[in-house]
Amino acid sequence: MNEADINAEAAKSYAEIKAKSKMSTNKEWTAMVQRVADRIAKASGENFQWEVVLIESPEVNAWCMPGGKMAVYTGIMPVLKTEGALAAVMGHEVAHATLRHGMEGYIRAKQQSYAGVIIAGASIIGGQMLCKTDDCRRMSALGGVAAGFALTFLERKFSRGDETAADKQGQIYMAKAGYDPAENLQLWDRMNAAQKGSAPPEFMSTHPSDKTRKGNLNNWLAEAEAVYAQSPQKYGTGAVIR
Repeated sequence: MNEADINAEAAKSYAEIKAKSKMSTNKEWTAMVQRVADRIAKASGENFQWEVVLIESPEVNAWCMPGGKMAVYTGIMPVLKTEGALAAVMGHEVAHATLRHGMEGYIRAKQQSYAGVIIAGASIIGGQMLCKTDDCRRMSALGGVAAGFALTFLERKFSRGDETAADKQGQIYMAKAGYDPAENLQLWDRMNAAQKGSAPPEFMSTHPSDKTRKGNLNNWLAEAEAVYAQSPQKYGTGAVIR
């Protein structure tokens, strides 16, 4: 499969997700997600068909499909607390797309026949057996290409190397977009506090440990701050999420 084929599958799956999900009616949050997405997309320099939605869901999660189709869940917004932290999350997810991590993972899944089996006959029962998240379970009812892509993408497990690469590139994207990259370190303190001793939220489930991640982000901070200093517009940590 080439990149255009995969992006087309992602776009179809994304349309189905939007049709079957409840969009947030919070105008303030929706406007914030849109402007941050626009700035991060521009900072990435990729000529994707960018799009973002804010989905009403308690899940602490966000993602960016191959080709630039993005979603943020309302459950993550109170945890973030600032627009700058949202930029850190979206920078990380966009980096997965620009570094082609999701595309590579989907190709591997198809080569292993996992996606092919799902595409041949996705069903609600089969999806329930395979899926761990509510979104994935909903998508298992789609059937066809949309289900095959959605199931493999939403259940993705990026490697630790991929996650680290996305952390580094995402920090650069947020800085280039005009957000203080130091807020990235604060974000992970908030995410850790939100766990309150429970299992990590889906967004963090495949990431390096908090200690490793913060150490890396701190080591890369000087480089990101140099990029931030050159940004024509500076928003700092942006608006407070209320």
